[in-house]
Amino acid sequence: MRTAITHLTLTDFRSYTRAELALTGRPVFLVGPNGAGKTNLLEALSLFTPGRGLRNAVQQELGRREPGETLGRPWAVAIVVEQDGDPVRLGTGTDQAGATRRTVRREGESVPPGRLADHLRQVWLTPAQDRLFLEGAGDRRRFFDRLVFAVEPGHAAHASAYEKSQRERLKLLTEGPADPAWLSALEGRMAEAGTLMVEARVRTLQALQAEIDGRGDRPFPQARLTLTGDWESLAGQGVETAEIEARLARALAGSRERDGAAGRSLTGPHRGDLEVIHLEKDRPAAECSTGEQKALILNLVLAQAARLSRVESAPNPILLLDEVAAHLDRRRRAALYDEITALGLQAFLTGTDEHLFEDVRDHAQGVRVDGQGLTLLDYP
Repeated sequence: MRTAITHLTLTDFRSYTRAELALTGRPVFLVGPNGAGKTNLLEALSLFTPGRGLRNAVQQELGRREPGETLGRPWAVAIVVEQDGDPVRLGTGTDQAGATRRTVRREGESVPPGRLADHLRQVWLTPAQDRLFLEGAGDRRRFFDRLVFAVEPGHAAHASAYEKSQRERLKLLTEGPADPAWLSALEGRMAEAGTLMVEARVRTLQALQAEIDGRGDRPFPQARLTLTGDWESLAGQGVETAEIEARLARALAGSRERDGAAGRSLTGPHRGDLEVIHLEKDRPAAECSTGEQKALILNLVLAQAARLSRVESAPNPILLLDEVAAHLDRRRRAALYDEITALGLQAFLTGTDEHLFEDVRDHAQGVRVDGQGLTLLDYP
């Protein structure tokens, strides 16, 4: 389903008092100095997915604040999305200062955040992910789960249900009363949601690996992907859903004493990890150069975008690529732009120098972002 954002409006969002941007559906590159508000624009777009967006920010951080103001102002972001030529108006924001929840609207009517996936699928890459292979397993797990969300929106609800039951169980184990019947009920919920999570992760990994394996003539390094969690391993071996769920419930019940003493849950899909091997060098990504690590991550993102672009019943993905071009050599930048153009995707890219986008500007919209606001760049 051909999907593109054709209009963006910000009101009291981050550094913006008011800003509007009319778009053609082509790729967009945002150019301006550091601190001008380029990433704020990407973050605004990323809020049209379930969750906290690309910065994982709480709602109180999103409203604009003048010097001396302690609470962020009520804020709003509105977009027009065209799906196969039909426009849909979407909006999100808060209605009071310091609000902890945001509302989501479609054509002016409130809808659950999960319905955003009917209109937009987004995949993003930010400078915070540059150290993805050097940080803890939690960062890689969240990155990979975001790739899963883009394909299977229900994954977000399963992860949320798992985490909620996990918190409640741990509170009973550490603070009491550790009622066995209530613990069993919570562990049953964790086992059900956790099993759905690991199965979705395995499906996504297998599809991504197949996509990467079929893209060997590209200037991005090939990768071998593995999910190293115990429960993901069972799903990857083809163990039936009911069996994984039963084993997970038993494992949780058997670890109550240990979990209570440790103050954390020591088993479950929240402990899984993503392992990436640079195929040509046969080395873990963490041992590769910074540029190679960036290229490996970008290859995952592009593989996911290519895969999603072929799903006729779902919206085409929109890519949010923050400061990616600066980390690539000229050859890989050109390959990135060629791929975005060939897939017919709308991508939003940021950078401080216009020369980074020389190879794409004939096929894209350029926007200068500075203290004066947003200005469309017109090239002869």
